[in-house]
Amino acid sequence: MEDAMRDGVAAQRERLMEGLRAYGGHYAELSRRFAAWLGLHSTDATAVLEIASAEERGTPLSPARLSERIALSTGATTALLNRLETAGHITRTREHSDRRVITLRSGPHIQERADEFFGPLAHRLDATMAHYPPDLLARFESFVTDLNSTMDAHLADRGTTPPHPPGD
Repeated sequence: MEDAMRDGVAAQRERLMEGLRAYGGHYAELSRRFAAWLGLHSTDATAVLEIASAEERGTPLSPARLSERIALSTGATTALLNRLETAGHITRTREHSDRRVITLRSGPHIQERADEFFGPLAHRLDATMAHYPPDLLARFESFVTDLNSTMDAHLADRGTTPPHPPGD
């Protein structure tokens, strides 16, 4: 009986992880479509979304923090920001008392375009979540936070160096 229960829990965890992988795939596809809709490279669109989302949360990004969030080198991030600024998608400002600190802000049209593209999905997702009681959503929020913390720790432990050089 105990083995069957363990097997059932293991199968449930596997189904849950598969569901999360599928959700991640859908998110990646949605991001790709948003980029195409804006006429941007997917990395540029991801950067725009990161900048706009950070602004919405009240914690605007610096170029260094954006570089970490989208996993680009400092030089590649600078080139990306130059493209986005030239196109009017973002601005770089010096709002901090230390004038060397640069803050990234989305261009005036970006939030409007993001709302236009993602708004219908946001309404659908909100309607889906409305079917679940707040205590269950709180538990799920805690679960997802724990999973993200675990992934962050794993990524930090693994670094960026492959375990074996290519061709080994």
